[in-house]
Amino acid sequence: MLNQIKEHISEVEKFQANTAEAVEAFRIQYLGKKGVLNGLFSAFKDVPNDEKKEFGQTLNELKTKAQEKVEALKTALEEKEDQSGSGIDLTMSAEPMRMGSRHPLSIVKNEIVEIFARLGFTISEGPEIEDDWHNFSALNLPDEHPARDMQDTFFIQRDPDYLLRTHTSSVQVRFMEKNQAPIRTLSPGRVFRNEAISARAHCIFHQIEGLYVDENVSFADLKQTLLHFAQEFFGKETQIRLRPSYFPFTEPSAEVDISCNICKGKGCNICKYTGWVEILGCGMVDPNVLENCGIDAKKYTGFAFGMGVERITMLKYQIKDLRLFFENDVRFLDQFTSA
Repeated sequence: MLNQIKEHISEVEKFQANTAEAVEAFRIQYLGKKGVLNGLFSAFKDVPNDEKKEFGQTLNELKTKAQEKVEALKTALEEKEDQSGSGIDLTMSAEPMRMGSRHPLSIVKNEIVEIFARLGFTISEGPEIEDDWHNFSALNLPDEHPARDMQDTFFIQRDPDYLLRTHTSSVQVRFMEKNQAPIRTLSPGRVFRNEAISARAHCIFHQIEGLYVDENVSFADLKQTLLHFAQEFFGKETQIRLRPSYFPFTEPSAEVDISCNICKGKGCNICKYTGWVEILGCGMVDPNVLENCGIDAKKYTGFAFGMGVERITMLKYQIKDLRLFFENDVRFLDQFTSA
């Protein structure tokens, strides 16, 4: 399979096109939803562990070269059109066109996904309307478990219970039910909790949760993975600390803080003068959860982590009111036009 990727790299490097249609066909072939790259990323889980690093690096090289080839060909075609004068429409208004912008949550989500993709994590998705099993019971939260009160839930139907998912952990349950270890997946998505809307809370927000299941996965692997993420996203000087915590589906569990990237650990109003800022929760997957999903907990171990995209975005851009993300105020969104 590695040789196949190298052959694709060679084809990408040699590819030339004289029309926009040919460039678009090339883009779809390699970068489309059903393209070569998506197929190869899906096959990543079947690659032997000792080959995953080289496979992942070569696959990312193919992705980069395909993206660069598409951009280079588009630029060349545009320059050729401008030189011929055929690209000039003299009937167009002199009014400048407003630049569109990406939403800050999308910018941050894509950056987080890209960091973990380089570590071999693939994307998994699931429904926003969930049943009780996938949202609670399979995650070590049986009926009447007190930890259910930690999440104030929007129920759509009772007995049987259907609800708006309270976390994207339900996606991980569905993924484990359909896939055997080793598993390395990332689950971004929108979640819902019945909370009062304020500058610091909302009834709708976005999460990204990660799951890694394999033989001999340890807490040290979890810590190193999260340190790598923190330094890639917040800067190479970033440090992390893990504080003991409780989550029903992981044991042991921890909250993760990063050294404040504003005051560099000296203390400021962002970190409440502690030098540390909380960014996510994590832990080793409880064996009961693995067994509930059909995975042999005597053979496999795993870790999981979850973060709120809004919280990470507020830290990155120093945004103090969470409600701005949902109001579609053009004055706010225009700040991210060049992001």
